[in-house]
Amino acid sequence: MTTVTSENTSRATATFPQVRLRRLRSTATLRSAVRESHIRLEKLIYPLFVVEGKQVQRPIKSMPGIYQQSVDVMLKEVDEVASAGLKSLILFGIPEDKDSEATGAWSTDGIVQQATRAIKQRFPELIVVADTCLCEYMSHGHCGIVSDGQILNDPSLAVLAKTAVSQAAAGADIIAPSDMMDGRIAAIREALDTAGFENTPIMAYSAKFASAFYGPFREAAQSAPQFGDRTTYQMDPANSREALREIELDISEGADIVMVKPALPYLDLISQARALTKLPIAAYNVSGEYCMVKAAAANGWIDERRVVLEILTGIVRAGADLIITYHARDVARWLS
Repeated sequence: MTTVTSENTSRATATFPQVRLRRLRSTATLRSAVRESHIRLEKLIYPLFVVEGKQVQRPIKSMPGIYQQSVDVMLKEVDEVASAGLKSLILFGIPEDKDSEATGAWSTDGIVQQATRAIKQRFPELIVVADTCLCEYMSHGHCGIVSDGQILNDPSLAVLAKTAVSQAAAGADIIAPSDMMDGRIAAIREALDTAGFENTPIMAYSAKFASAFYGPFREAAQSAPQFGDRTTYQMDPANSREALREIELDISEGADIVMVKPALPYLDLISQARALTKLPIAAYNVSGEYCMVKAAAANGWIDERRVVLEILTGIVRAGADLIITYHARDVARWLS
């Protein structure tokens, strides 16, 4: 039996002036030494929007500093961000032609496949993540096959699996399904393994919510649905237990990394996911979150650098290992 001494008791119940938490805040060096959460460049993933053509660089009005770019122009930016210390990119493709079968998503010469090959040829050390979705390639703008106004789950899985294999064959290091169809992780894992890509990891958009924060992305990716919305497959923002079920299912189907998207309104779910699994957790600091910071900074209402670093620190503190963020290039400059 443990004997409780007066010394033990006094230590357990010690308060001011014995306990002074400000002692460890007295200098910048000391604060840095005891800091618990850190933003590391190797943990940030920088999104790129790739279009067909040559010498194309179209600014995205709602996302200052972010562009739609052809592969040749994109490579110049990749060179810049790699030199700044970033290690990972995620590619979103915008094809010249769209159809009802998402042909551009899985074509050998699809725009993401072209961009992936070009990046891996010049920057083999960089991690290329391929967003595996169909909405940018569908004439109707939805993330799956549509029939009679309904988004069909099971027929969409075959197209998603074919897309994943095509992206892996082009050299993508990570496949990132963002469609939210049921069973797509298992379908993609089987297809990758069968095609000889058993070592290609899957980063699943596991808890992806039907969020109002995606608005600027729809402009950037030209992927707004032509009818209805995505609430029949993306998650209800009110549901946390269901989000954990989605994460558990994706893990059981073979996901190597799980994601919560968006990040800021769902920090509680990042934290819950961290308690649920030992797998790496990704968070997507989405376009709406980005543009609000940019707009406020442009008006002089906030200190952009301090706010961005605080946001990203909060996402890390909640439990995220990886962060997809449009701020990554600026952060690399600030932290260099």
